[in-house]
Amino acid sequence: MRKARIAVLFGGTSSERAVSLDTGKNILKNLDRKKYIPEPVVIGKNRRWKIQGKELAPPDALKLAKKRGVEAVFVALHGKYGEDGTIQGLLEFFGIPYTGSGVLASALAMDKVRSSELFAFHRLLVPKFSAGRFPVVVKPADGGSSVGVSIVKRKSELPRAIKKAFAASEIVMLQEYIRGNEVTCGVLDVGRKPLAFPPTQIIPQKRGFFDYHAKYVPGASREVTPPELPREIIRKIQNAALLAHRVLGCSGLSRTDMIVKNKKIYMLETNTIPGMTETSLCPQAAKAAGIGLPELLDKIIQGALRRNTR
Repeated sequence: MRKARIAVLFGGTSSERAVSLDTGKNILKNLDRKKYIPEPVVIGKNRRWKIQGKELAPPDALKLAKKRGVEAVFVALHGKYGEDGTIQGLLEFFGIPYTGSGVLASALAMDKVRSSELFAFHRLLVPKFSAGRFPVVVKPADGGSSVGVSIVKRKSELPRAIKKAFAASEIVMLQEYIRGNEVTCGVLDVGRKPLAFPPTQIIPQKRGFFDYHAKYVPGASREVTPPELPREIIRKIQNAALLAHRVLGCSGLSRTDMIVKNKKIYMLETNTIPGMTETSLCPQAAKAAGIGLPELLDKIIQGALRRNTR
């Protein structure tokens, strides 16, 4: 059986670099060696790409990758540059297939204001964008992993929260705080029909919400898959995730975060490159659906290769 050479692209320059490094290492560890030859490509903070022990400018690194017979790139970059359409555009320019969503879907999902407007247009509930009264959520409008996000309960906390958000982005979004059950739901393209995984209910153990610490520190949150919610609500969560995946134009794998309150589903954001670390939610949800991590990675790669042959 012929093996496909797959470059795993991780690292980067965003505030989510550490998560990306963990994701990339876990992907390399779990790629099926019977089907794939992994090629690690680490992007340094200096924006140089390390491949085969050489640090190169992106165009030279991609030329070397093509010369080495790389058939597709598994994009494991979180945050800016990796999740906002930038790297996707570069790979398309060089004609290299890649995993995940395309340029437009990546850019839309990364922009929380634009994606919220799109969700609302398709009659999905979203929290109000403006701060009418406290508490309010202050967040970067184009970030991920909850970096720079705060829940502000009183006016005196607002300046510090805004400063924290501006440290992570040039655009800050103030959003109505909705108290409810925090859930997330992954969607995987399987052939022509997207599959919604069993949703996961997220219950932070020490933090007030699912922040960076709660997401990536083992034991900081209790994650229940499927959630302890009525079957009707679980179906609504899955349908909302499927609709978000479709209206944004996502490909491969996406994960949408939501709040459930009084049987209503409020959309928070869609992630086009969900984490693949040991504590990440999509691998856990896939496992609950009977799909192990090697098989999940295989389905994502095969989807990328199929898109390139259309």
